[in-house]
Amino acid sequence: MIERDELSYRIESQLAQIGSIHDPNTGAVNFPIYQATAYRHPKLGASTGFDYTRTKNPTRAVLEEASARLECGDAGFACSSGMAALQTVFALFSQGDHLIVSLDLYGGTYRMLEQLLSRFGISASYVDTNDMEAVEAARTPATKAIFIETPTNPLMMITDIERAATWAKSHQLLTIVDNTLLTPFFQRPIELGADVVVHSATKYLGGHNDVLAGLIVTKGKELSEQMFFLHNSIGAVLGPTDSYQLMRGMKTLALRMERHEHNATHIACWLKEHEAIEAVYYPALPDHPHYDIQCKQSSGNTGIFSFRLKDARYVEPILRHIKLIAFAESLGGVESLMTYPAVQTHADIPLEIREAVGVDDRLLRFSVGIEHVEDLIADLKQALEAAKQEIQALQVMEGKGV
Repeated sequence: MIERDELSYRIESQLAQIGSIHDPNTGAVNFPIYQATAYRHPKLGASTGFDYTRTKNPTRAVLEEASARLECGDAGFACSSGMAALQTVFALFSQGDHLIVSLDLYGGTYRMLEQLLSRFGISASYVDTNDMEAVEAARTPATKAIFIETPTNPLMMITDIERAATWAKSHQLLTIVDNTLLTPFFQRPIELGADVVVHSATKYLGGHNDVLAGLIVTKGKELSEQMFFLHNSIGAVLGPTDSYQLMRGMKTLALRMERHEHNATHIACWLKEHEAIEAVYYPALPDHPHYDIQCKQSSGNTGIFSFRLKDARYVEPILRHIKLIAFAESLGGVESLMTYPAVQTHADIPLEIREAVGVDDRLLRFSVGIEHVEDLIADLKQALEAAKQEIQALQVMEGKGV
């Protein structure tokens, strides 16, 4: 394992060294996969630190320690999915508690809050968490936390984490930040005052669309002890093989995030000038309304953005004609994926809420991979042109009364 005095290493070095060991017997430079579910006790009343794998597993422990270190927290917890991580975090709250939540929210998080946690008496108000007047107006005596996505999915709204966390602390509330889209390589919310960071590690941290995982990082001894209890009690923990796969993916996170950002920035700029595009939502663009906040609190940008077409009739043929880019859900992998949020990732959000936020039938979300950027632009160009020709042909047919 990485020694504590190596914390001064830059994040690129820390990532590359996840799971590296110096075994004097074998010389192994990768931490092994411990499949054992039970561990021998040296004697009565003694433990090696590992008793039962749900509580603690050697392979998972290395991943969790690395996650806490990267996010500048005190403890890390690896879960069986991003939703399992959210469920574990939300288990901090009790019947009657209230949460303030980012307005433009991932559909799965909304579903959990409205269809599951509401059954247990936990309520949520959805506001623009960068609008502190709206946040304050949503606060009630029952409010226990503010839950922030930044950037949001899919409209890339930004919240000033430090300002929100300062406000939360003044009211003795927890600040929870979903850092999936930027990862600790570009943004570290705990350094800005957050108490809890959560990840769908399936996305950028894993990076290869081949492992399902979630991560939680906490700051503070008492909160970390609470989370350990919930993690062990709920039991939605990450298995040792998946832990190993996730560590392997994280080793290249720095390289991948730099390429994701490079590609996404170039493509977003290209799309902004296309005749079929009404708007592009990406915080790396200077005309983004919260560009200055993004620059202040993050060292780079994610590889995902959304764009709105001028005509909804473009959507279906674009998704049918893309070739290099896959029409598929999820994000953050090395392969480029395009998603239609209104009917896929955000389908569980009621229509009136989706449309009020801007997740309408003209919005597409693009998770830009690490392919050559000119190949991706060429694929978009031909798909947009094919869609244009189909629409024009349809208009001619309609004009002739066919």
